[in-house]
Amino acid sequence: MTFSNSSCRRAIAIVAAVSTAVTVAACNRGDSSSSGTGGEAAIGVTLITKDSTNPFFVAMQKGAKQDATKNNVKLTVASGKEEGDDQGQITAIEDAIARGDKGILITPMSNGVNASMTKARDAGLYVIALDTPPDPADTVDITFATDNRQAGNLDGKWAAAQLDGKPAVIALIDLFDDKIVSVDYNRDQGFLEGMGIDVADPKKNGDEAKTGKYTGGKGGTYTIVCNEAGQGAEDGGRTAMERCLAKNPNINLVYTINEPTAVGANASLKAAGKTAIIVSVDGGCAGVASVESGIVGATSQQYPLKMATLGMEAIAKIARGGEKPKTSPGLDFYNTGVALVTDKKVDGVDSISSDEGAKICWGN
Repeated sequence: MTFSNSSCRRAIAIVAAVSTAVTVAACNRGDSSSSGTGGEAAIGVTLITKDSTNPFFVAMQKGAKQDATKNNVKLTVASGKEEGDDQGQITAIEDAIARGDKGILITPMSNGVNASMTKARDAGLYVIALDTPPDPADTVDITFATDNRQAGNLDGKWAAAQLDGKPAVIALIDLFDDKIVSVDYNRDQGFLEGMGIDVADPKKNGDEAKTGKYTGGKGGTYTIVCNEAGQGAEDGGRTAMERCLAKNPNINLVYTINEPTAVGANASLKAAGKTAIIVSVDGGCAGVASVESGIVGATSQQYPLKMATLGMEAIAKIARGGEKPKTSPGLDFYNTGVALVTDKKVDGVDSISSDEGAKICWGN
């Protein structure tokens, strides 16, 4: 994070016991040459992520802090304690309303925070979802996100081609089993659709036929062994994979909600003396490195810094009388893009190499 003086670097304060929160005041906000806003008053914005440990959200927070000064924004960064902490996000929303912020950027934990986001909008805040579109989409003013359905679809098409007609014995390691989150079902169901497997309810994980035929690639038979929740974490991925292997030790294809989950799943496979094709989503630098090393066969790369930057710019612009952003054609959100990263290119699936992905990745 870059600031114009050392005092700004120290502008960090804890604002809630249930969330990780820091306030970063824009420096020199009365100086139009440094803020680029003509000396206008700073705009209060709160960024609320699901947690502050997942590299995806860490990168998002870092990008927002870096952009705060440029947009003359007084930024508060908050999060839940961990994935699934609805109350942590609700408290952060309430705090933003009480502070009189102009807007909120949020990666919604689940539909459990919908009422609080609506309350913020009713109080006059412009609410933008990042990464995770709420359900329904109009719970917020707009969403800046990856097309998660497309991300999963790219994984599925690539995996089907890799199987080359062999039977698919599939483990699906999702995010939650007790919450409904759009990013969760869109990636999972998108993966199955990419494989050429019929889904039942497109907004529900685990209700598709457990056996049948996939039509992607050369086509073949499939068996879905498990839908397990890994909570988006490495240890959760490890435990979920252990449960799946206990059901069927012959799993040869693993879909994971994100790359920390993939690393955990791989550890369990390795401990059991097994190998499988692993696909994932996120495209952080650590995830791209996992592709390069062969742990992950392919991952769909998304761009959290872009989400945070666009969201920050939008709220600052609107608060100063500017035009509101619009959704992408044919979608109910603004698509920030996705690219499949793999070193095993297949015909008919657009992709970039791990070397290319490393040039545009995020995180450490």
